Amino acid sequence: MELAFTGRVIEWRGPSPYYFVAVPEPEAAGIREVAAMATYGWGVVPVRARIGGTAFATSLFPRDGGYLLPLKKAVRASQGLSEGDDVRVEMAVRL
Repeated sequence: MELAFTGRVIEWRGPSPYYFVAVPEPEAAGIREVAAMATYGWGVVPVRARIGGTAFATSLFPRDGGYLLPLKKAVRASQGLSEGDDVRVEMAVRL
């Protein structure tokens, strides 16, 4: 399953800050259809993603019926991303 969408970088404050892009609902609905085949536990869904020229592997976090794409520091730094930036994401669920 391959997807492309635009989303905003958000910060989640906790013991240390984390940055995510929320997967829009239409794409999240498609992911929910295949999540049971892809998850390795706790509802997380492994994906390959690309933002600009940076490709990376991670897992989507389930949140409030949708999914959050975590943005590693290396991805944010290589693309110059900060909280509030809109980004174009290309992503494939790893089955």
